[in-house]
Amino acid sequence: MPDDARKPAFDKSRLPSRHVTVGPERAPHRAFLYSMGLTREQIEDQPLVGVATTWNEAAPCNIALGRQAQAAKKGVAAAHGTPREFTTITVTDGIAMGHAGMKASLISREIIADSVELTMRGHCYDALVGLAGCDKSLPGMMMAMVRLNVPSVFMYGGSIMPGRFRGKDVTVGDVYEWVGKHSVNLATDEDLHELECVACPSSGSCGGMFTANTMAAVSEAIGLALPGSAGAPAPYDSRDAFAEASGQQVMELLRLNLRPRDIVTRKSLENAAAVVAAAGGSTNSGLHLPAIANEAGIDFDLHEVGKIYARTPYIGNLKPGGEYVMKDLYDIGGVPVLMKALLDGGYLHGDCITVTGKTVAENLKDVVFPTGQNVVRPTANPFSSTGGVVALRGNLAPQGAIVKVAGMARLQFTGPARCFDCEEDAFAAVTSRRYKEGDVIVIRYEGPKGGPGMREMLQTTGALVGQGVGEKVALITDGRFSGASHGFCIGHVGPEAAVGGPIGLLKDGDMISIDAVKGTIEVALSDAELAERRKAWTPRRHDFQSGTLWKYAQTVGDAEKGAVTHPGARAEIRAYADI
Repeated sequence: MPDDARKPAFDKSRLPSRHVTVGPERAPHRAFLYSMGLTREQIEDQPLVGVATTWNEAAPCNIALGRQAQAAKKGVAAAHGTPREFTTITVTDGIAMGHAGMKASLISREIIADSVELTMRGHCYDALVGLAGCDKSLPGMMMAMVRLNVPSVFMYGGSIMPGRFRGKDVTVGDVYEWVGKHSVNLATDEDLHELECVACPSSGSCGGMFTANTMAAVSEAIGLALPGSAGAPAPYDSRDAFAEASGQQVMELLRLNLRPRDIVTRKSLENAAAVVAAAGGSTNSGLHLPAIANEAGIDFDLHEVGKIYARTPYIGNLKPGGEYVMKDLYDIGGVPVLMKALLDGGYLHGDCITVTGKTVAENLKDVVFPTGQNVVRPTANPFSSTGGVVALRGNLAPQGAIVKVAGMARLQFTGPARCFDCEEDAFAAVTSRRYKEGDVIVIRYEGPKGGPGMREMLQTTGALVGQGVGEKVALITDGRFSGASHGFCIGHVGPEAAVGGPIGLLKDGDMISIDAVKGTIEVALSDAELAERRKAWTPRRHDFQSGTLWKYAQTVGDAEKGAVTHPGARAEIRAYADI
């Protein structure tokens, strides 16, 4: 076709892909693209759109993403874009849990964001559709979108179907709790085997309002995902339709030049925090929302997140604090129903723009709150008047801490410290019942730097719940808790022990008081006593003095700010999208 007869659908003169597709000097670059069967129109006239997934065969969370990526590519192509698929890593918490592999989990969030950034930069892609399934892959993908600031649509891979065990719906969280039952002879080997065989019956991420489903809800609330796309379980064919629509919509965002930083604003971050609080979501949101905010250059730390938690009613009856799983939320209308309840109650900013090109209020205009169900309540009839997640602060945690209170009857706790310097030692003590009711179990040197990697403690919290003492002992750590954890579990205590934080100065018997109503966490020690103990404290050398864990420990910041590893958009001179 003669050059003057071709009518490009897009002006590529300001798109990043011009650097690899336009002009005689780019002939070698185009040669590589021709070798893969692309046409001149696809190369020179159409935007190049990255379609990124965290597909792998490690666990069910990501196994369906390859299929959904093909549908997303169809959507991009139908809207006159040229899709280019690539994958990145993911670390699946359910398999990394309870051993040294969990040190890789939070670090994987940064690797995902960094690797997506590098792939996009290296190949000069113009837009991004990102699909993710497991806990850290969701925020990692969203962080990359905001960092790059090219038109982007996020899509969740979908939740697992609920397991069925002895007449009840179950999730993998129940398996961890039955390990605790087994440790005190309340379950046999045969019971445990029966449960483990039915708890995870399909592809998809863990079924409760754990971290993956929490961050999936965030993707809609913050405006980076199409409304309703987070809800359908992974095996449902309807996910493919959402994926195709996401591919088409990213092309519309290119036409509109509507970018992630137009969408991710302080108000949209507040919307995301409100949805987490209302749903009784994962405490990991207290890390991931500040990290996403950092990519946009917005100061939105744990304390700012906590303010939203405190003023938002808890209305989602979802596991682990409630009765239902993500499929049940989908069956009544999905995340839009939760958002509609909050919007009608005055708890959301309805004027935030989203990837639809419309505002939150416009997206929710035709959503009707369903009656005759108890999965989500209206804000006028909440389970509690404040959110299911609470930020704490006090002399034991000057930088803050976080606790999930959804479903808890007891919100205050005072008891003596029982200190452990790693999770393994604490878990061994729990399984052998070397603790007393009323104790505050302290697990330290598990923070971002000290771990390194800020492990989750679901193995230990699950065992405590299984032993029937989930609210009869408290557990505090400078590490993290799984979204599936429940009971009196306080994480993200900062400053962490590795940098001389108060948690590292505790001794067995120190009296600790936690008040999730007032938002305080205190140890009955004077400032003078803490200062005296700090003089005697010496830093510990962890076992990871080379490799990725070492590199992470050199750069990672405090949990209070999201445990990020770079300055974010505040220090940026030029965003990738503007090259």
